[in-house]
Amino acid sequence: MSKQTSSYVQRFMLEALDIRGAVVRLDDVWQALQRNRHYPEEVAQLLGQMCAVAAVIAGNLKQPGRLTFQVQGHGPVGLLVVDCSDTLNMRAMARADADTAGRSGLAELIGDGRLQLTLDSPSMREPYISMVPLEGESIADVFEHYLQQSEQQPAGLWLACSPDRAAALFLQKLPGADALDADGWDRVHTLAATVKAEELLGLQADTLLSRLFAEESVRLFDARVVDHDWPREPGKIAAMLRSLGEAEVRQMLAEQGEVVVRDDLSNHAYHFDATDIDALFSEEQGDGVPPQPPTLH
Repeated sequence: MSKQTSSYVQRFMLEALDIRGAVVRLDDVWQALQRNRHYPEEVAQLLGQMCAVAAVIAGNLKQPGRLTFQVQGHGPVGLLVVDCSDTLNMRAMARADADTAGRSGLAELIGDGRLQLTLDSPSMREPYISMVPLEGESIADVFEHYLQQSEQQPAGLWLACSPDRAAALFLQKLPGADALDADGWDRVHTLAATVKAEELLGLQADTLLSRLFAEESVRLFDARVVDHDWPREPGKIAAMLRSLGEAEVRQMLAEQGEVVVRDDLSNHAYHFDATDIDALFSEEQGDGVPPQPPTLH
């Protein structure tokens, strides 16, 4: 295996059985996604698990593009969003509208809801959107069902999350599996189901797979790095404020003392004080030259 990274997707094959899979481990990326968020533990668990499985699916994209997963419901956790490109550049957010303490499982936290997957690719005339109801008691249940339905092949998914790390183990039976070993899928799936959360979170991919499938031949591919690299875009935010009009922006300034714009998905906050707003709408910049964004604090 190539030099290990702290956040990665690593695919593998049980070639003698025609079963494929992947191991995901998100360390620095998961920590960055939570920075300054202060999510309740129950919310962080859901979002971290969703990030891990999003990395599995985005890692299988065969063309340039971006996958966005949204879980929406009517429970105290109203929204979970994970956005990941084919290059495995990830961002994510959660929105909880009520106290989640003491609640567990999708039924209590999300309630009646749905999973929406959006695939946007330069080669597509418009994004592909798929919506399915939430089925099961966990994020793993929902996505396992989705993968089985979308690819018409049995799949297994095991997820774990801690404050510092999110992880996943994924298995999928390929069409030729039964011809190679009629019992192979049941055997491997049963072994994978013995995995403990502490093993998913604590072991590197090669060690984990060797422990779970000691009697099987596993081909491990090079790890792919998962990133969280979404720089601030002050010019874009400044243009958005100009589009609102000076009167509305100055009213916001008067009411709040500053204008704050939050990009929840990329985890950025933009603060505009009176000086910034003056610069934003300065008549001196009406000479046909595109105005420059103000210095933000």
